Amino acid sequence: MFAVPSIIRVAHLKNILDRPNGRTVHEELTPRLGGGAMFAGFMSALTIFADLNNGVQQLLAGCIMLFFIGLKDDLINISALKKFAVQILATGIVIFMADIRVTSFQGIFGVGELEIGTSYAFTFIVVIGITNAINLIDGLDGLAGTLVAIAASAFGVYFYMYGGPAYGNYAAVAFCLVGGILGFLRYNFRKATIFMGDTGSLLCGFILSVLAIQFIEMRVVPAAPSVALGILFIPLFDTIRVFVIRILKGSSPFVPDRNHIHHRLLSMGLSQTGTVLTLASINLSVILFVVSLGVWGNLTMIIALSAFSVLLGVFLGVYKSSSAQNISKA
Repeated sequence: MFAVPSIIRVAHLKNILDRPNGRTVHEELTPRLGGGAMFAGFMSALTIFADLNNGVQQLLAGCIMLFFIGLKDDLINISALKKFAVQILATGIVIFMADIRVTSFQGIFGVGELEIGTSYAFTFIVVIGITNAINLIDGLDGLAGTLVAIAASAFGVYFYMYGGPAYGNYAAVAFCLVGGILGFLRYNFRKATIFMGDTGSLLCGFILSVLAIQFIEMRVVPAAPSVALGILFIPLFDTIRVFVIRILKGSSPFVPDRNHIHHRLLSMGLSQTGTVLTLASINLSVILFVVSLGVWGNLTMIIALSAFSVLLGVFLGVYKSSSAQNISKA
């Protein structure tokens, strides 16, 4: 919170600003180095107060790598391939050096323990997927920060209550991330004076992916994988939805557009703050649903989440079509 004003001043002095374009919502030149302040708050709190055993040390090593590649991208823009390569390297550190990985589907579709090769491959997909889901949802003042704070808080409560000696220190990881986010959100809510940039979104996504994997492996709830999906519902739903839409249109799933869920809600007439609060409320509702009804089991919960995702996707698509027809008639 203390660092952000200085970062804003330096960014304006050095002209390190995010320029509005056809895909962005903001209309003014805005610094995008807020991730640096988040990183400083998170790292300082965690290294001073937390236990760095059980893979946390390797997690921090991956965070440092992603911080620097994100910072470079925020300063001079780099290719997606280079960012992806560093994500793979950071993921490899936590998987191979700390043995942080998904080892079982816990009965989903009748699949239990995974073979070692399948476990490594699936964990790579999970980490890269969640990391980039947070990066993609960062398109509105306060949106990504709010969703990350909600998800990290939910994971943190579980680790604090049930973590024990094997996973208890991940409560500190979660709550230190929340602290870094809250200090940043002070300046990021509408009207934002700074953005988190790739520095912040890659950092947050990577940490959340590791928290999700460790939560699943902790196995303290009957349907841990489904609960993890519910905690990260909005970012994962948005990423899958836009990828499907782009593929159906015959374009690359990695080509940016204005089809994200927050763009659709803005087109309905909601304000930026109203959109953020709506998406946060949906995510909180889904979390309450999966936490309360986890006894249904993984398969039933995944079917329920999938059904809700389809309904939400159809609603957004139908509204878009109706809006287009009204505009053409006008």
